[in-house]
Amino acid sequence: QVQLVESGGGLVPTGGSLTLSCAASGRTFSSYGMGWFRQAPGKEREFVAYMPWSGSSTTYTESVKGRFTCSRDNAKDTVYLQMNSLKPEDTAVYYCAARTSAFATVSSMTSYDYWGQGTQVTVSS
Repeated sequence: QVQLVESGGGLVPTGGSLTLSCAASGRTFSSYGMGWFRQAPGKEREFVAYMPWSGSSTTYTESVKGRFTCSRDNAKDTVYLQMNSLKPEDTAVYYCAARTSAFATVSSMTSYDYWGQGTQVTVSS
């Protein structure tokens, strides 16, 4: 069992920055691939970013490429999402998720085994 707790959300103006953190506890964090998803009001949850356990590469959804950076510190059992140049359309609840599968599509929510409770990010226009 893995418990995930997100933090770092808040209210920022357009163009601002935030860094989200996702702290894991329980089983060995370093063996899990970690994903970030978000859900805006009235919309379905969508994939944002993914980093495998090795941290060797990161996948981003097109709309955040060049603005968001995902990283992880296995020694601290924490994954981060640095978000720059934020836009109002980035407003959403952001979730981190963990999975053991190394081959399933990274954007598939069903491929993730554990989810955090989410943290609200609001970007004012």
